[in-house]
Amino acid sequence: MPDTRRRKRGRLSRSAEFERAYRQGRSHSNRHLVVYAFARGTGEEPRLGVSVSRKVGGAVDRNRVKRLLREAYAAEVELVPAGHDVVVVARPSARELAEREGLQGVRAALRELLEKAGSR
Repeated sequence: MPDTRRRKRGRLSRSAEFERAYRQGRSHSNRHLVVYAFARGTGEEPRLGVSVSRKVGGAVDRNRVKRLLREAYAAEVELVPAGHDVVVVARPSARELAEREGLQGVRAALRELLEKAGSR
């Protein structure tokens, strides 16, 4: 069984790390999410950053979307090459996706984008 604990080193935490992914990374999007992938050039484990704006909804909705995105990423992390930073930005429709389809819907939307990002 894979270790699904959240690790500090597996997360983006500084605004400069997010900015680098936004400016220098490749972006892929669908109706619900935008994924930015930036190759750091190291062999370290991939890192995740999640951004959910107030347009998505109130604090409860935003936290639910963030939690589902982190869970979906943990299940699909094998699609991300080592040494990459991934920033996932939730669009306002992500809340409806989370409410309607839950983790499975969020996971499918994220998997689609991670496959695109990993194939380039």
